[in-house]
Amino acid sequence: MISNLLYKELRLAAHPNLFVFTLMGPLVLIPGYPYTMVFIFGLIGNFINLMYTRETNDIYYSTLLPLKRSEVVLSKWLVLLVSQMMTILISIPFAFLRLHLSSRPNPVGIEANVAFYGFGLIIFACFNFIFLTTYFQTAYKVGSSFLKALVPATIVAMLVEVLVHFPTLAWLDSVVFDQQMQQLPILGAGLLIYIIAMWATYKISARNFSQVNL
Repeated sequence: MISNLLYKELRLAAHPNLFVFTLMGPLVLIPGYPYTMVFIFGLIGNFINLMYTRETNDIYYSTLLPLKRSEVVLSKWLVLLVSQMMTILISIPFAFLRLHLSSRPNPVGIEANVAFYGFGLIIFACFNFIFLTTYFQTAYKVGSSFLKALVPATIVAMLVEVLVHFPTLAWLDSVVFDQQMQQLPILGAGLLIYIIAMWATYKISARNFSQVNL
């Protein structure tokens, strides 16, 4: 069932810009660039995708299929999950490549290191929870849902970029192996927060959508 839902979303309902913004991982090669924008672009891609869903009446179409309402929510939830995991996986080889191409630190903010991915998962979790749960209160108001979710996600991204400039937190910006091992708890915390937030996002979104009169 999950594979069929995802197949339908990616082949029939997805907007091309979803794939474009998912492929922003190479941005970590740009010197002097705020790398958390890789995650922010992923959020924009999913917003455009859901806006396209509204314009094509895909939610209404999906409810006419032999699907439960919770499965309609699951299909959109899966797109978020898969696109965000792909954003991370695609960016990782370029993060390693950056280490070989340049040893100069990023003057703007955090490096593409272990802590970077932990914080990225937190940015995703924050956005997903607000965005989907708000959207499925109406299954129509994409713009307001996006703005409500983007503000806290952007604040987290800005804090991440600023924190590494404090001398006591300089280890968060390191690409040295030993200090990246020290960053593993941040990655673990980010992963745990993401898993819990995604579980809550699906449950609350499904409950909200069950009460929507299409």
